[in-house]
Amino acid sequence: MFGNGDGTFGSPNVYQVGFEPYVVVAADLNLDGNLDLVTANYGSANVSVLLGKGDGTFQPTTEANTPQQPDFVAVGDFNGDKIPDLVVIDYLSDKDTVSVLLGNGNGTFQPPIDTVPPNTTFSIGLGDFNKDGKLDLVTGGFEGTTSAVGVLFGNGDGTFTPGETYSVIVRGEITIADLRGDGNLDIEMATGDSLGVMLGNGDGTFQLPTYYDTFDLAYPTWTTAADINNDGKLDLLASTFANYGYLDVFLGNGDGTFQPATSYAVGVRLDSLVAGDLNNDGMIDVVVANQSLTVTSLLNTGVVTFSPTTPPTFPAQLINTASAPQTVQLTNTGGSDLSISSIKLQGQGFSMNSNCGSLVVPGSSCAIKVQFKPLVQGPASGLITLVDSASSKPQYIELIGSATTVSLSPKSLSFPNQKVGTRSSPKTVTLTNHGTSTLTITSIVGTGDDVEFPETNTCGTQVAAGASCTFSITFAPTIKGKSVAGWNVNDNGGASPQIINLTGTGD
Repeated sequence: MFGNGDGTFGSPNVYQVGFEPYVVVAADLNLDGNLDLVTANYGSANVSVLLGKGDGTFQPTTEANTPQQPDFVAVGDFNGDKIPDLVVIDYLSDKDTVSVLLGNGNGTFQPPIDTVPPNTTFSIGLGDFNKDGKLDLVTGGFEGTTSAVGVLFGNGDGTFTPGETYSVIVRGEITIADLRGDGNLDIEMATGDSLGVMLGNGDGTFQLPTYYDTFDLAYPTWTTAADINNDGKLDLLASTFANYGYLDVFLGNGDGTFQPATSYAVGVRLDSLVAGDLNNDGMIDVVVANQSLTVTSLLNTGVVTFSPTTPPTFPAQLINTASAPQTVQLTNTGGSDLSISSIKLQGQGFSMNSNCGSLVVPGSSCAIKVQFKPLVQGPASGLITLVDSASSKPQYIELIGSATTVSLSPKSLSFPNQKVGTRSSPKTVTLTNHGTSTLTITSIVGTGDDVEFPETNTCGTQVAAGASCTFSITFAPTIKGKSVAGWNVNDNGGASPQIINLTGTGD
């Protein structure tokens, strides 16, 4: 996806590679000055190479076979000939293998040289850990209750000699960086609910890890190190694999220790994470991929912080009605005045007011309030653009809305305690079509303990414009204790489904 220079990207250009590509890496594999691509194809037991033409397009794919299914690939010079080589992890049911494919300098590779790592492996970090001029590896992985990081010292010919193995928690990707600026490479790794940092001693050995909790103890998947706040100290970043994913940022103290995480809600179950300056303002931004089939870019706002860090979202707002306002607080965390040149809003149905003015002094905050009053049904989006002295490029606040022509009254029902095996008196929920066309109801689906809340309705499959229908719902507990359920009304009125929330306790 070609960058537009402002942190946004064009539509994807798609290239066919092997089956189930797990990891993609960019490097100049044939030494022509153009970036090439290589993917590890888990489903086809090979790597795919796409040689770049220098204009963002690529030649037809070629493949290099690997011993088994590769689920990781990285690029490095393992034999000192200044030609890029590949290293892959071959996933086996009984024992993993690390394979080096020495490069020929033209984008092709020699047959794999296999090394059995000292531990189960699904991530590799590259670096010269003992400072002998030869590229080494650290491998991380777990199987069952066993989890370890192992060191493999490079022999300078694509083979390795085992070093120390450390019994530590590792459940995700490994990043190698000099976190203290002392010339020794350190290890950052994703664990079950935290980041682990193992400081290097400079001789190929490492100190025991220090762990830093992720936000809400979410499962970290991918890590990287970058100077996010431009203080000359490396910071740590992690993407987390949760029902709602987070980008966690751990600011570095410069001595190999880190501050507690600041978390940014991004998407669903985050995977890959990369950092770079996406809008050419001299500050490091972040891109994450997630399992909602999107890629999300997060632009660095410098000394400006926004609270909340998630976009203001207005779900299921009835057309021609105004939502309650949502507030974004802007804070100047810098040491000098923040000047604001303009704050502008784009997006149909959204309105904004702000008390920020043209100047925010250090440590002070101001508020931007947004409302959503949609005129048409369906999804809506908006954008607040700020031009301020924190960055040479504009800053953005994304707005998300969803408008519906359907209302439920009430939206939830709570039943008093009911004896098990009996049925309560019915309660009624009214559905109204406020639109100008007929509403089509495609299904009514129960969730949770829905069998405890039998329903009948007068809606059928269509509700005329301006008309209403009713749901008659009772509570008929079959077990003791609290029951929670919902009836989801799926329709074409926008913001579907409309949800009737239900609670009751059986005695």
